[in-house]
Amino acid sequence: MADAVSIFMSTGLSEQKAKETLKNEALSSTLKKAIEQARGLLGSAGIEKTAGTLLYNMVTRLKDSNRLSFLTEYIITRKITSELQLSVALDFLKSHPQENLDQLEFEAACGVGVVVTPELIEDAVELIIRKHKDQLLAERYRFNMGILMGEARTALKWADGKIVKNEVDMQVLHLLGPKTEADLEKKPKAAKPRAAEKDVKIEQVSVENGEANTEGKSLMEQLRGEALKFHKPGENYKTEGYVVTPNTITLLKKHLEETGGQVRTRFPPEPNGILHIGHAKAINFNFGFAKANNGICFLRYDDTNPEKEEEKYFTAIREMVEWLGYKPYAVTHASDNFQLLYDLAVDLIRRWDYKPDASGPYVPGFAIGISELLDRLWCYLAALDALIQNVPEFFSCIQFWGT
Repeated sequence: MADAVSIFMSTGLSEQKAKETLKNEALSSTLKKAIEQARGLLGSAGIEKTAGTLLYNMVTRLKDSNRLSFLTEYIITRKITSELQLSVALDFLKSHPQENLDQLEFEAACGVGVVVTPELIEDAVELIIRKHKDQLLAERYRFNMGILMGEARTALKWADGKIVKNEVDMQVLHLLGPKTEADLEKKPKAAKPRAAEKDVKIEQVSVENGEANTEGKSLMEQLRGEALKFHKPGENYKTEGYVVTPNTITLLKKHLEETGGQVRTRFPPEPNGILHIGHAKAINFNFGFAKANNGICFLRYDDTNPEKEEEKYFTAIREMVEWLGYKPYAVTHASDNFQLLYDLAVDLIRRWDYKPDASGPYVPGFAIGISELLDRLWCYLAALDALIQNVPEFFSCIQFWGT
């Protein structure tokens, strides 16, 4: 452990941070790989603190471990030297999961090789100050300096933020001179005029032609929160934790060809009881999000437990959806695809059926090895076949599956 702590500390981490990192096995393993590669590139030279910080931040945020070597080299060879460049690089890799990356496009997006001289910063800030000169002279230090910084950062994307701020402060001081007593006085708050009663926008909810109508706000404004962060159709790989394979982009392109890029959602209730308030939220979210994006929403019954399902629940659910003002694009059932799902499961297990030794890798989320899991899956499928054919012996397999 002491050796690992010293390795991590060689990147500039504090001893406490190094020990905390060791508690995360996956993070520790990835960081060690990055450090080993960095040392190989640097030879006898040590890792600078700035590069070490970028390495650590890169390892904690990188989703595709296959890009670890690629980004480590860019950091150690000082092609990526700032947190902003690293953030842009990570976003670029996330949105370009293909194996054959366009390196020139990547470097252009990340500002690799861009040099921002003090003269460039001075000239850019001078143009911005000139643009707002009249208002600055009128309001002096009560002017919102954030506007100047915002425009400067936009114009000088890859410049050091501290240097830009110093240049803005210096040029403002040169224009206005030192602050006076009047500048230091608190600006009196202007009294807000009382809005006329007829001008006050009141949000009203009505039902027209069987559809809920909320005046004053768009559907996306009503959804708010996480809905605004959803990926666009075909950009599933940008979702946190999404597993990208060599075939991912090809499959997503086929999906877009099928849907034409249309947003498609579904509300999947189990028809074994009456809907509650949580279902109401799900209905409004799924149907509302589709409607806000000119998409469609399916009502898909999750009918996987025939013993508890009754026709009255199927009917009640659809009536409730329509009562809330929505009309499903289509009504489907999970049972429509039972045979297809079963065939896919068999095919998947057959493709996966390799036999590692007993000490082989464990399955994420399971305290058993892959070999043991495969044995159980084959037994479970045999039990299903026996159940379908009404063979009593299937109970022996069910008992094995549960062990």
